[in-house]
Amino acid sequence: MSTPNRTDNMTGNMKRKMRSAARLYAVQALFQMEHSNLTLDKVRLEFLDHRFGDFMDGDEMLEGDEAHFTRVLEDAVNHQAPIDQMTDRALVAKWPIARIDPTLRGLFRAAGAELRDESTPPKVVIAEYLDLASAFFPDGKEARFVNAVLDHMAREARPEAF
Repeated sequence: MSTPNRTDNMTGNMKRKMRSAARLYAVQALFQMEHSNLTLDKVRLEFLDHRFGDFMDGDEMLEGDEAHFTRVLEDAVNHQAPIDQMTDRALVAKWPIARIDPTLRGLFRAAGAELRDESTPPKVVIAEYLDLASAFFPDGKEARFVNAVLDHMAREARPEAF
């Protein structure tokens, strides 16, 4: 007998919110890995044990979709070189990925991981990560930049979807 999935009784809207939260956590985890030199397993466990559903500044963080978080994080790390190359092709020649903001690097790597996987439509991936860019950079021009880069990456990774 199989154990029921904890998301089986949730509404579609709640599942979408949990996936969105998982994307946020994946970008944060990738940022943390780059700055701390911690391993994938250590950062993943820290997020699953201490960030999902935790309180930050008095507000409860949304519980994320653990499977989606793990898949995005692992794919971003395991396929970092081809994702970074795809991102470089989308960037202006004078701005290689090593020169951009580390938060944006994490965002592009997480989005690139999802674009490699055919389970989420590219337009959904772009919209979700564009929302994250706007949240991370509310006053900047980064959202337009992210939109352009992700559009280019999506068209390269999944041209049949356009």
